[in-house]
Amino acid sequence: MERELALEFARVTEAAALAAARWVGKGDKEAADDAAVTAMRVMFDTVSVDGIVVIGEGEMDEAPMLYIGERVGIGVQPEVDIAVDPLEGTNIVAKGLTGAIAVLAAAPRGCLLHAPDMYMDKIAAGPECKGRVHLEAPIKENLREVARALDKLVSEVTVVVLDRPRHQQIIDDIRSAGSRIKLITDGDVSPAVAAAYDESGVDLLVGIGGAPEGVISAAALKCLGGDFQARLVPEDDSEIERCHQMGIANINKVFTLDELVRSDDVIFAATGITDSFLLKGVRYSKRHCITQTLVMRSTSGTIRLIEANHHLDKKPLFKDKRIKLILD
Repeated sequence: MERELALEFARVTEAAALAAARWVGKGDKEAADDAAVTAMRVMFDTVSVDGIVVIGEGEMDEAPMLYIGERVGIGVQPEVDIAVDPLEGTNIVAKGLTGAIAVLAAAPRGCLLHAPDMYMDKIAAGPECKGRVHLEAPIKENLREVARALDKLVSEVTVVVLDRPRHQQIIDDIRSAGSRIKLITDGDVSPAVAAAYDESGVDLLVGIGGAPEGVISAAALKCLGGDFQARLVPEDDSEIERCHQMGIANINKVFTLDELVRSDDVIFAATGITDSFLLKGVRYSKRHCITQTLVMRSTSGTIRLIEANHHLDKKPLFKDKRIKLILD
């Protein structure tokens, strides 16, 4: 993929973040998500790719835009898989909490796992820990390996876990080992990426979250040289059948990073909506907004942190009728 696409994808996540940020703290997660999805879709209409959404807002009969299988871009080369989460953290935005981002990943056609929308057990770590942690290993063993790799004490290792009843045992085990825990309410893409990002304060992410978010996280860690492993966690027979329909025969398989993202040509972009482990959220000042966006390419290893000042009165996006219907 051409390097110019990295900036084009950054513009796509910026648009989603700007639209969703209007709904921070207003208690309406559906409206926030609708705004982000619509803005991202409108901006994709300007991008020079022939894209297919493989990770999106759901099936065609569940989502009007950015559904799995939808074509995006203007229909020219290159042919790419697109994984999107226009608003990762709908509850976060509705409540005005920290951790919401707009995010996408892109890879050559056929190179991203077509993950069904279900739960996924995950572990994410940085480059120094690559090959030293394993999803099926006891958490205390993984903590010891992370500590050795980072030249830390186990008590200095920081683990992010979604605050859910299903994680109580792993939380107890981490505390028993003496490591630090940061519990989050929603949104595990940001801390998964942060585990491989210097100075983030995150060393490891573990636990069960969404499968689509897992593939997006894997794409980011591919760019950063980190490690990510995952296993699908279907809850009933219908979800098992959905796995089989999407070509996943062994539902107990532990997917490696290279199986989740089968290419070394990956672009990842994320824009902060509210402050997170990685990024500052959208900030307002007299009809202009400041955004912070992380853009990465695996082929070059380049990591860009883009701070942009958006004059909303001059942005064609916010004059589009599809956007105005949501934001007005």
